Amino acid sequence: MTEKILILDFGSQYTQLIARAVREANVYCEIIPYHKKFEADSSLKGIILSGSPFSVNEENAPSVDVAEFINKLPVLGICYGAQLTAKAFGGRVDKSNKREFGRAKLVKSKEDILLQNVVDHSQVWMSHSDSITQLPEGFELLATTDSIPIAAFRKHQNGSAKALYGIQFHPEVYHSTEGKKILHNFLVNICGCSQNWTPASFVQETVAQLKQQIGDAHVIMALSGGVDSTVAATLISKAIGSRLHGIFVNNGVLRKNEFEKVLETYKQLDLNVKGVDASKTFYDALAGKTDPEAKRKVIGKLFIDVFQEESQKLNYIRFLGQGTIYPDVIESISVHGPSVTIKSHHNVGGLPDTMHLSLIEPLRFLFKDEVRKVGLELGIPSDMINRHPFPGPGLAIRILGEVTEEKAKLLQDADDVYVKALKSHDLYNKVWQAGAILLPVKSVGVMGDERTYEYTVALRAVTSVDGMTADWAHLPYEFLAHVSNEIINNVRGINRVVYDISSKPPATIEWE
Repeated sequence: MTEKILILDFGSQYTQLIARAVREANVYCEIIPYHKKFEADSSLKGIILSGSPFSVNEENAPSVDVAEFINKLPVLGICYGAQLTAKAFGGRVDKSNKREFGRAKLVKSKEDILLQNVVDHSQVWMSHSDSITQLPEGFELLATTDSIPIAAFRKHQNGSAKALYGIQFHPEVYHSTEGKKILHNFLVNICGCSQNWTPASFVQETVAQLKQQIGDAHVIMALSGGVDSTVAATLISKAIGSRLHGIFVNNGVLRKNEFEKVLETYKQLDLNVKGVDASKTFYDALAGKTDPEAKRKVIGKLFIDVFQEESQKLNYIRFLGQGTIYPDVIESISVHGPSVTIKSHHNVGGLPDTMHLSLIEPLRFLFKDEVRKVGLELGIPSDMINRHPFPGPGLAIRILGEVTEEKAKLLQDADDVYVKALKSHDLYNKVWQAGAILLPVKSVGVMGDERTYEYTVALRAVTSVDGMTADWAHLPYEFLAHVSNEIINNVRGINRVVYDISSKPPATIEWE
């Protein structure tokens, strides 16, 4: 049974960062809403209480029974979790004179296992508007900073009670320079985790579980050529071989030659995948559609129709494989009510219930970076594993306005020049996502002695960690000049190239 840490989420923007930091220490963890019931079985080694946008002094502030937890497991409260802990045992939490946000220096007041090997005056990251001003009876101060009197503390362990710690800063963020060391101390030295959760162990355990779950049944799966679906399919195939039936649909808005290249890679991986070229059907359905949401819905519905048509030819299927990853399934705490829909999700959503298939989601508890590590462990080629994210509707949302076969080929050619140049100039792996956008704008140009009136392409490249926020990539001018010349000289129909220097927010990464 895999050891795990449970992270109780109080709505902090940093909760997923805590989970990623725990996973980086080769310790498995899960995030659940603070109010969700859970079983403290033998696999559970400790609990982390997250931060929160709430104040513990608000009337309806979220709360848990920390005293009950420490009867069974070690607990670490981070920021709000620390304040909640202090208040629950009789301490005092007050509004700070000013909101404390940013870097601070941690000054140790006492040597303790939690801060073992952490240097004095180590930089930590603050983000709070309340401060713990008085510790409860039976608690000890471990560290302070210039701005707050209580930055880290612990409760005396009486009788059979487990360790209880609180820290007012965020060890999970990059700016806390020794934060990972503090988390390591909690996970290994306090909770006793063995750090045996690795890509290799994940593959071994998951393949064994899939064999048991699927038995002698058959699985159908839609593949996109992307990292998640390819890794998920490879895991399932390792468990059941050719009883996995993959469907890879050419919707006409894939990248240049992608349909053929991806099918060849799947063949090398010994995956049982059927390629379905439905590009003409998609072009016909997209004719006259200019609204981004309308284009998304057409592509999503048509993809499902094609997939269903193929699946009906295999009437012995019992399971549906999907490349769902952890950020898609975490139950987030809604702090200010339902969030506003910016646009439909890029990836095609769930398939109809009428298919009556049970779901197989082998990546359901992995973050994106972990999926990549598992993919490399499985022997999937690194150029496929390290591919930039690519939207489900493909180039259809990078062709502004109506999508036609002619425009798709034009953009495929321009995008191909751009991506190849990024790779040849050693820039591809330095940006998170890049692509070309075909604008519904024609402008006058001159080539030789001839006047041209052709399309404009915008180049987009961003740096990011998870796509939630992104900055435009500061690509060298010389490189941009080179790509512009290559596109204009080699792609007939484009005579102007521009570069997008907007960040997210306020812009989005894709234009539609």
